[in-house]
Amino acid sequence: MSDDHDFEPAYGLPETLPKSERLLWQGAPDWRLLARDALHVRGLAIYFAVLLIWRGANAMADGGTAADALLSVALLAPLAVLALATLAVLAWLMARTTVYTLTDRRVVMRLGIVLTITFNLPYRTIAGASLHARKDGSGDIALALEDGKDRIAYAHLWPHARPWRVKRSEPMLRSLADAGAVAALLAGALAEAAGQSRPVVPSAVPPSGERERGRAAGALPA
Repeated sequence: MSDDHDFEPAYGLPETLPKSERLLWQGAPDWRLLARDALHVRGLAIYFAVLLIWRGANAMADGGTAADALLSVALLAPLAVLALATLAVLAWLMARTTVYTLTDRRVVMRLGIVLTITFNLPYRTIAGASLHARKDGSGDIALALEDGKDRIAYAHLWPHARPWRVKRSEPMLRSLADAGAVAALLAGALAEAAGQSRPVVPSAVPPSGERERGRAAGALPA
């Protein structure tokens, strides 16, 4: 099967890395996590379920039979299924066309389903990084950019942006199945780029599901 980005000089990158730059990790969002956490498919499914139950109960409360209630629900159910399926496909496409890259000098984000955009974020432009971890080991890593540096429009990043940070958008490595391990790599790279000793980072909690689609140079924390 041919890759959608065979034209790239290097996978997920606009150009081949210089010999002096070292690849640390490459990966992408888990589409199931992206659907759940970024596109809120689970919350929407609960909303539709409540709406269908209410619709059926309302039909019976108006004097209808069980058949009337089922017919009322059946008229709305396909629309609910179509909406959820559309969001699931959108999440899959977003994950398939996204590549996050960590090197010893920068973070690179290749995004876009139709129009591909690549953001190069040298470590000198990153003021800090924060990990939003979940109990299953998945999570998001937000990157706060230095003041005075070029801003990235929130709309260009979404959904790979920290929620509600619209005026000063923060790029985010979104829906990683093993976010703790990636955060440990990033913390070490940021410290080394700043000339500091490598920080001690606790081991990441192993994810309960499938690890994120990715490539790694060297071992990640267990």
